[in-house]
Amino acid sequence: MLDDSAAYVDGPWDHRTVGAAGTRFHVAELGEGPLVLFLHGFPQFWWAWRHQMTALADAGYRAVAVDLRGYGGSDKTPRGYDLVTLAQDAACLVRALGAREAAVVGHGVGGLIGWTMTAYHPGTVRALAAVSAPHPRRAARVLLAGGLGARHMLRAQLPILPEHRLLADGCARVGDLLREWSGPDWPDAEAERLYRTAFSIPKVSHCSLEYHRWIARSRLRPDGLRYHARMGAPVRVPVLQLHGSLDPVCPPGTARASQGSVTGAYRWRGIPGAGHFPHEERPDAVSGALVEWLGDLPDGD
Repeated sequence: MLDDSAAYVDGPWDHRTVGAAGTRFHVAELGEGPLVLFLHGFPQFWWAWRHQMTALADAGYRAVAVDLRGYGGSDKTPRGYDLVTLAQDAACLVRALGAREAAVVGHGVGGLIGWTMTAYHPGTVRALAAVSAPHPRRAARVLLAGGLGARHMLRAQLPILPEHRLLADGCARVGDLLREWSGPDWPDAEAERLYRTAFSIPKVSHCSLEYHRWIARSRLRPDGLRYHARMGAPVRVPVLQLHGSLDPVCPPGTARASQGSVTGAYRWRGIPGAGHFPHEERPDAVSGALVEWLGDLPDGD
């Protein structure tokens, strides 16, 4: 088994550990200017945002990509994998990075965290870009649709077995998921190797599945019902939704229905030919859309 150093991939960015919400987070940072906080999804880690980090740094932004709780070089805590706690992690991280607010960019479950921040910590979110991530109150439609996302979510509810399946044969299942959930011609050999390696870090397989277990199991519990009610608050900050046209995990129509939860400025950008990972499958298109959208926002700190 590997240690956390597998998450410290070399590049133009700087690596450091930041304490926030009583937890230690590994972040990669590049550039100077208004803060843009990147939140990755499953089954990835901060490196998923490497293309967007360099593009945004070149455009005059401070790009910070974090390993979420339980992933990469961040703490693998025994609990704290509900969206309310995860949103608190991200909000506290914004402040720990020395900013009052940030433009938040989240993919998959990272996008759900971003949406949650707008309801629980609105003062820390300047704007939200949700990549392959419907608003949480619309996410139930993904489960009801019975696609690849629903099948994975249901399998994740079993104890122990899903973790073993993800870890078997050098995390070969992680590579399978990347291929099944993407459009054609992705991932390349380097991306698959790095994601499988990062998933081999002790406890990552278990922690990552705890996210999905809470999302499914909380729906009829008091904590989940309170969360659902709180998420009924309108999203008042500017929102950009980026979504692959071929996403087999969350259909584009389901994601676009999130506009009904947004009262702030809203923009939809479909990414032709991309599946669930458009920021990696079509990095230039996603980076360009982010730079254009950020440039249209009112000035922040």
